[in-house]
Amino acid sequence: MPRGRYSLHDPHDHSFLGEEHFHCATGPSGWRYVSQLTTPTGEHAGSVDLTLDELGRPLRLEMHAAGWQVRGAALDGVTWVRSDPAGERAQEGNAAAHSFTGASPAFLVATSRLLRPAPGDRATRVRLVAFTPPVLAPRTLDQSWALENSEAHATDNAPLIVENYQVNDLETGEQHAVHLAGDVVLAAPGIELEDLESPPSTFAAPPS
Repeated sequence: MPRGRYSLHDPHDHSFLGEEHFHCATGPSGWRYVSQLTTPTGEHAGSVDLTLDELGRPLRLEMHAAGWQVRGAALDGVTWVRSDPAGERAQEGNAAAHSFTGASPAFLVATSRLLRPAPGDRATRVRLVAFTPPVLAPRTLDQSWALENSEAHATDNAPLIVENYQVNDLETGEQHAVHLAGDVVLAAPGIELEDLESPPSTFAAPPS
């Protein structure tokens, strides 16, 4: 079960935004990621709890930040409820999208699991609902993902397979690189892996 810490930065001016302390695990029915977020001064800033099924679809999402919470799942596309903690300002939403995304590294792993591109394949287009900080406001966006290559890096145990993706924002034309090893993000815009207590998990082959 990987357990570690990411540092989060503004991808444009590189200012430090805080940290995300996480643990995650694969299982016969999918993958779960749980994290706590802290501010630059170490205060609690929110949480992420994401569960995927074996095909990479979001079975359950729960996020908290800035006095807001979001609960969502794959249902008629994706469906979610955004509310204050008391549930008094609940807003339901639904979109013809494939999954969710946001600032957490969890969503990069989730999208890669959903798409599973192979090296040399044409870029795969995906529609996502993003919950943007600080108030988890929903926005639908389109991306394309391409797996540029996979590299094996020697370790004291088994080789570490690093997958290098190119991700394009189809609205703005922005391109960026995402580097994954199993269910851990090694590097991506605004995300740095600072500490990892155990090796990344490997995913089982998807059902045929």
